[in-house]
Amino acid sequence: MAMSNILVVDDDENIVELISLYLVKEKYNVYKKYNGMNILKEIKQNNIDLVILDVMLPGMNGYEVCAEIRRELDTPIIMLTAKSETFDKIKGLETGADDYVTKPFEPQELISRVRAVLRRYKKDSTGLLEIDNIEIDISNYTVMSNNEKVEMTKKEIELLHFIALNKNQVMSRDQLLDKVWGYEYMGDTRTVDVHIKRVREKLPESDVWSIETIWGVGYKFVVK
Repeated sequence: MAMSNILVVDDDENIVELISLYLVKEKYNVYKKYNGMNILKEIKQNNIDLVILDVMLPGMNGYEVCAEIRRELDTPIIMLTAKSETFDKIKGLETGADDYVTKPFEPQELISRVRAVLRRYKKDSTGLLEIDNIEIDISNYTVMSNNEKVEMTKKEIELLHFIALNKNQVMSRDQLLDKVWGYEYMGDTRTVDVHIKRVREKLPESDVWSIETIWGVGYKFVVK
């Protein structure tokens, strides 16, 4: 199995070197960056599998960088910050981060978080998403739960794949109609509600993920 490529982004060189040391010991390939500029180019060029991202960066802060990544990519992100307030944690998760570690931290704790995020959210070039107990293979239109195939329609799979790909982000019903059914679809947003209901019935949630209803807006695929 190929080693995962991890990008460490922090303006503190000592922190970057410390994290890199422990990641290399665990056989990860490490890339280093000291600001948030041109982050998308870095991720794409080096086929990055996970980003460890500090909140307090010069120029663009970590929240802005996270949001920029999420506009184009679903690469997993673990945010680092010296702040421990609940507001900061929520803000990080709402911009699309997968996990959150507060400084100072034990390096082994961060390594454990890295392993957990990579394990529950794997993606390969064939369009396979793995999140905890489910596998969504959009190329073959199959969904597995606890290693058993789940019978779902094409649109149910496309809907599930899209919200899972955009995990921890609120997706409006109109957005889902546009992305899954297409601009030319003549139905109304109740179609989305019906399909979400069917997905929930066929695919029991786990302790790691859930599909949340955001009243008056739409839905969010939450990865805890």
